Amino acid sequence: MNAPDLIDKPYALAERIAPLVRRVLARNPSPFTYTGTQTYVVGDGSEVAVIDPGPADEEHIEAILHAVGDARLVAIACTHTHRDHSPAAAPLKARTGAPIVGCAPLTLDDDGPRADAAFDPDYAPDRVLTDGEAISGEGWTLEAVATPGHTSNHLCFALPETGALFTGDHVMGWSTSVVSPPDGDMTAYLESLAKLYERQQDAIYFPAHGPAVEKPRQLVRGMIGHRRQRERQILKQIEAGHRTIGEMVPRMYKGVDERLWPAAGRSVLAHLLDLERRSLVNRENDTWTLVAGE
Repeated sequence: MNAPDLIDKPYALAERIAPLVRRVLARNPSPFTYTGTQTYVVGDGSEVAVIDPGPADEEHIEAILHAVGDARLVAIACTHTHRDHSPAAAPLKARTGAPIVGCAPLTLDDDGPRADAAFDPDYAPDRVLTDGEAISGEGWTLEAVATPGHTSNHLCFALPETGALFTGDHVMGWSTSVVSPPDGDMTAYLESLAKLYERQQDAIYFPAHGPAVEKPRQLVRGMIGHRRQRERQILKQIEAGHRTIGEMVPRMYKGVDERLWPAAGRSVLAHLLDLERRSLVNRENDTWTLVAGE
């Protein structure tokens, strides 16, 4: 992402983007977060919810509190616990008394080469939502949609009153989601994409990074196709004798910012583990081969 992309971005401001939905953009842009984390304030009446409060940055927290205004914050909902999503939950709870709800806690020592995406070790939910469970306030309902893959604890939140789905990092219009083992799981990610494709009730997606997705099922279908194309690429790379991830990534990601290659390597590993589960490839140390007959 080039610096000019960040000019005049509405940091620390609440923008009305849809019925019942306002957006507050955090000032944490990066090659992985695009222009920053988008926190959503849901509700127009006396009770509101916040989705993905973002980093524990004082400017961003103050902007969220200003957006809440005189309403009562009844829920601080987190899609997952990467540090660009959940750390502001604790200070928001301390200042408002609102409960933290949503994804389960999850911390790992290492989730791959993404400095911005380490897990939040201080995340402590008051209530963990399972698939289909809901919270509600005046004029709105948020229903949890379990979407493991990017992380094992990832949730989306549906707003049935308007047909919106808050997709966190599971589906984004500007970029594919990083799926980084050991917690990121390509098999689960593809199953979660298929699950969203079957949800015809979702008219628009609001991801945590990047623009709204106005043709969600079309995008999800394309994302599934993209992932299947990647696995075919990997099989062809192995067939051509490029049998380590270090050999595959430069060939598969030509033209991509080299700063993203380590993360791309994690996604290649996730694909390889999925292919291994399906008995299409074998692994010996860091070398991968095709299963005989493939």
